[in-house]
Amino acid sequence: MSDAAFTNSRGAELFSYLPAYYEFSRVIRADVDAKGAEMDALYAALNETLEQFFVKTATWGLERWEAELGISIDRNKPIEQRRSLVESKLRGAGTFSGRLVKNVAEAYDGGKISVSFQPAEWSFIVKFLETVGVPPNLDDLKGVIEEIKPAHLQVKYEFNYLIIREIDEVMSLIQIEKTPLSKFAGGA
Repeated sequence: MSDAAFTNSRGAELFSYLPAYYEFSRVIRADVDAKGAEMDALYAALNETLEQFFVKTATWGLERWEAELGISIDRNKPIEQRRSLVESKLRGAGTFSGRLVKNVAEAYDGGKISVSFQPAEWSFIVKFLETVGVPPNLDDLKGVIEEIKPAHLQVKYEFNYLIIREIDEVMSLIQIEKTPLSKFAGGA
């Protein structure tokens, strides 16, 4: 008999540790196969639980992260947006600086961000360098930045939009038609 008779990988592994005289025993094979299935289920549950300890892999444990950080739980938001909000909130601890704002915004957006300060105007600008158009879930990012910035500073946001000279002879008419209007300068 071969290992192909096992319905799980752990059963075959367990069986390989037994003495050779059990090789043709259907009772032992069935017993080891059942135990292997239970071990597979146990390892899957352990791995899934371990994933909840990390924001980037959390699924059902994301609600605990949100509750711990005081973030309102919105199950209707895509899980990636919820994860980015948790990650940006975690990065938002510490002394306020351009690097802190950059880390928070990049955790939220996933693209490169620049932060520039205008001391004479008591403000700073968060510019999205790689994202085209207004990023989804911008309101959550604004909320996190409002929490970490000093009250006397004003924050401004700058976005990248597609302009005609960038798409002329680069995008086909079909590609342009499929691109949302919000990605173009002046688009709604």
